[in-house]
Amino acid sequence: MQTIIEISQNKSVNMRYKTFRFKDKTINYRDEGRGSKCLVLLHGYMNSIEVWKFFIMEYMNSLRIIAIDLIGHGDSETIEEISTMELQADMIKNLLDELQIESCVMCGHSMGGMVTLAFNDKYPQMLKGYCLMNSQAIADSEKGKQNRLRACEILNNDKLKFIVDFIPNLFADSNKEKYTNEIEELKLIASNTSKEGVIAAQKGMILRKDMCSVLTKSTCPVLFITGKYDIRVELETLLAQSCLPMHSEVMILPCGHMAFIEEELKVKLRLKDFVNYCYNI
Repeated sequence: MQTIIEISQNKSVNMRYKTFRFKDKTINYRDEGRGSKCLVLLHGYMNSIEVWKFFIMEYMNSLRIIAIDLIGHGDSETIEEISTMELQADMIKNLLDELQIESCVMCGHSMGGMVTLAFNDKYPQMLKGYCLMNSQAIADSEKGKQNRLRACEILNNDKLKFIVDFIPNLFADSNKEKYTNEIEELKLIASNTSKEGVIAAQKGMILRKDMCSVLTKSTCPVLFITGKYDIRVELETLLAQSCLPMHSEVMILPCGHMAFIEEELKVKLRLKDFVNYCYNI
């Protein structure tokens, strides 16, 4: 499967998609670049691999990049009524095995970071390092779980209203006007995501367990990238978690929950340096 995506300055990117089967369902992914160093990119809630296209362009000449549509997102089918973080991790493990990838650095944004922690819990031997971008390890509070249940009700009744309210608030207030086009693109990606897929993901996040012990046991480097104005991940909470791994690094940026868009260049450079470091230690 292949499509042409128009980007700025009248350039275009040849987007090559591939699929594999997991539990009798189709999972969509991209496998680009070359070399012995591999970076796996996992998008956030209501996103897809489309959000990584400029990162893939930047990295593919020096790294092997695997970008995956998480279960129920993008062109990946929904598998079960609840998409747990462990189910997502198993799917990624199956794909990496099929591609004969024995080790990687994983970067997960938001929900993708939750999946990354579940992957590290189950398959730590496969990680050279990992990055939690606008993501953290603590499970939902009871209030947080109730908020997710209400989100499921809204999604079931009026998915478009949820998208219109949800997407802009991922950005820092000072960046909403600057990134109007990106916000509209994210709304389009979200609108193309199936209702059953996003509800299954919400239910999966409700069930996720506290992963602070996973951070504590991590022997590989962990990079935390976060925004000062991220209303979904409290800075103090994240800084406390950054003290748990044996080796951790923190990058705090003047942005909201979408660091890889709001501070794209800084994140690109830092993440690439982190991958090289993880493979060279």
